[in-house]
Amino acid sequence: MAVAASGCGLLPGGEAARPTVRIWLMKGSVSDDFLQRFTLAYEEEHAVELDVTVQEWTGIGKKVTAALAGDDAPDVIEVGNTQVAQYAETGLLHDLTLESVRDLGQEDWLPGLKEPGSFRGSQYGIPWYAANRVVVYNKELFERAGVTRLPKTRAEWIALTEDLGTGGTHGIYLAGQDWYTLAGFIWDEGGDLAVEKGGEWTGALDSPAALRGMAFYKKLQELGPGPKDADEETPPQAEVFARGDVAQIIAPPSVAAAVQERNPALEGKLGFFPIPGRSADAPCAVFTGGSDLVVPEKAGERDAAIELVTALAGEKWQTDLARTMSYVPNKKSLAPVVEGQEATAAMAAGAARGRATPNSPQWAAVEENNPIKPYMTAVLQGEDPRRAARTASERITEALGG
Repeated sequence: MAVAASGCGLLPGGEAARPTVRIWLMKGSVSDDFLQRFTLAYEEEHAVELDVTVQEWTGIGKKVTAALAGDDAPDVIEVGNTQVAQYAETGLLHDLTLESVRDLGQEDWLPGLKEPGSFRGSQYGIPWYAANRVVVYNKELFERAGVTRLPKTRAEWIALTEDLGTGGTHGIYLAGQDWYTLAGFIWDEGGDLAVEKGGEWTGALDSPAALRGMAFYKKLQELGPGPKDADEETPPQAEVFARGDVAQIIAPPSVAAAVQERNPALEGKLGFFPIPGRSADAPCAVFTGGSDLVVPEKAGERDAAIELVTALAGEKWQTDLARTMSYVPNKKSLAPVVEGQEATAAMAAGAARGRATPNSPQWAAVEENNPIKPYMTAVLQGEDPRRAARTASERITEALGG
């Protein structure tokens, strides 16, 4: 969608033309209704024209890289939160550290958006919105099992899942290679997928903390029929959950639409709660997906671009976006704006402890031939966890250039 474009020079009557701010947004990130509402209000308040182009996610990396290096870069670009480092490494993003500290409330940002938006001590990505995994559950099966209180701790969750797995009901469906969920358990234990020291990245799946996270994953995964050698899309877990005999899955709340499409009888019967943590004090850490906004160094309307990013990242439009799209807003203090929206509120609780993948520009090389998946399968099938983790960690180190 292209929204408004103005010429240059003078308009009839001698009035100077309003500047045009060009922005690239990703397909599906916002609704047409939100975009039109924001565009009309912003143009009126700031005396600019917005030229919005919606891009496809497929192939976007090469397209953004080319735009940053060219002489016709857009003024603002939406990028995946874990993509910022690879673009920042080019030296072609504008450093927004000053604005982040002075104007944008950096200290309150969700960590899973803030941290990957930072590169070598400078802030290049401004958090826009977030989404993360929660526990999606079948309320009817919970009621049938006499569940009156949702679990707050891992121990309670395990006990509940065991109780649910009776009488033809599966307590949970968890695929063996759901590595984003594993990452949350590892972070909750104080571990990581990879660590950086002195500019060098090394895999860290063989640390004691990471091994504890994998041990919990194994314990939970064994309580259901999930395959040990496939991820959550093989078969799609929405398809499995839609059968109606699975009590829980771990997924973004958006999965509910796919479940109900396959089985309309489940409409109104799905509930959501944060993934339980080690103690009742806080939910489990989770992988935070979402988007940041960046400004190219070669942006033709840089000042206007920064002003636009400030508006999109500010309370007014963050509240509107979160309520319209069921996203988690970019600041922890804004979590109350989605209270009453069960699924989004569950995400927001987890997002307060959200993380992103290791902030290396080469992380995409790890995911390209992901060694974490076969590691998980090896452990679930009975191989020695330390040995399997050491092998996977070596492969991560190699992919990261260590």
